[in-house]
Amino acid sequence: MTSRVSIRARWRPSLWPADAAGRKNMALLVQLRWIAIAGQVATVLIVHFAMGIRLPLPSMLVVPTIAAAMNLGSLMVLRRRTDISHAELFLALLFDVLALTTQLYLSGGATNPFVSLYLVQVALGAVLLHRWSVWGIVAISSLCAAMLTVVYRPLNLSDTLEGHLFDLHIVGTWICFTMIAVLLVLFMTRITRNLQLREAYLARLRQQAAEEEHIVRMGLLASGAAHELGTPLAQLAVALGDWQHMPEITGHPALVEEVSEMEAAVKRCKAILSGILMSAGEARGEGPQVTSVPDFVNGIARDWRAANPGLPLRCDFGPHDYPRIIADPVIRQAVTNLLDNAREAGATYVNLLVGRDSNWLNVAVHDNGPGFSADMLADFGRPYRSSKGKQGGGLGLFLVVNVVRKLGGLVDASNGADGGAMIQLRLPLATLALEEAKG
Repeated sequence: MTSRVSIRARWRPSLWPADAAGRKNMALLVQLRWIAIAGQVATVLIVHFAMGIRLPLPSMLVVPTIAAAMNLGSLMVLRRRTDISHAELFLALLFDVLALTTQLYLSGGATNPFVSLYLVQVALGAVLLHRWSVWGIVAISSLCAAMLTVVYRPLNLSDTLEGHLFDLHIVGTWICFTMIAVLLVLFMTRITRNLQLREAYLARLRQQAAEEEHIVRMGLLASGAAHELGTPLAQLAVALGDWQHMPEITGHPALVEEVSEMEAAVKRCKAILSGILMSAGEARGEGPQVTSVPDFVNGIARDWRAANPGLPLRCDFGPHDYPRIIADPVIRQAVTNLLDNAREAGATYVNLLVGRDSNWLNVAVHDNGPGFSADMLADFGRPYRSSKGKQGGGLGLFLVVNVVRKLGGLVDASNGADGGAMIQLRLPLATLALEEAKG
């Protein structure tokens, strides 16, 4: 709708579920198991055929076959589900420990230098699992390693290698150390990144909960104030109605005009209070108003012009077919807040831009004021962040962001290339439009 500079702030619902870390970590375990399968098969074949060490080849190839089947099953589960439980991660690591134990049992037990690979499972468990589960992996791995010192199938060395067992052990230890170092760097960094993303998501949820609690308190105060102000406003309306018929007033045209202006102001206050109560679900006997998008937006603009006659406001509708919607007073108040912010920021004209696409109704307020500073964009939508320097400033944008978030929409704030600020509301048509219009 207008060109923009690169700096901007956007508030949108988080799409990264809290349990996605479990799914991503299971995917990493699957990748690690594929590497283990390939490494086991290659090592078994090299040792058996190239080095001439006789291994129980059929038995040792059964283990990677079962691991491959386990991986395929895990991939099917990952495709159908968006979360993986802690118990499933524990069982996956336990399977890998038992698979490694089986391979070591068939190839020399604790004398096999690859016995150190247990440390990979322990390290992964320390990052992925809860405390009791980690100690479970430690205990099982230690028990298996101890068992392999007494129960194992000895290696069947050829005559050529019979006197070089220690040299083979040193080479195998070096290979094992290199594998552990590479695997830990590759996978631990990625797992740590997944956990950091999860913590960041939980931090955003905590912040959102605190903001919503703040809104609840404000809503209770506003609702209570609306009830309290209703009675004195009604008394003012009655008194002004009586004044209109008093000879002392009717004989002075200037007083008649002032009383009429006072009556209009009282009616506007009562309409605002009715909107607050309706938004809080406390209005009685009033059904939802159905209207078109142009009528709804033009009604907002008409009321705002009446309250701000000295500031030009232009409405610009894109060439689209707009569905009929339910005129939500909360959206009306959100747009009115944006218009008020533009006026208070020092704008001399305001444009109200409306467009749509297949899924969203876009309503943008663009003014010719000073625009947003970099700090304002960084803190956009947070309470009490305002450039106006007055107490309570910033609550308007804070309420707008949270209202739109509750509706499943997005708020985009930026500075226009020709100056001024632009705030765009992206509202889901699935929430606003009537059922017959959605189809």
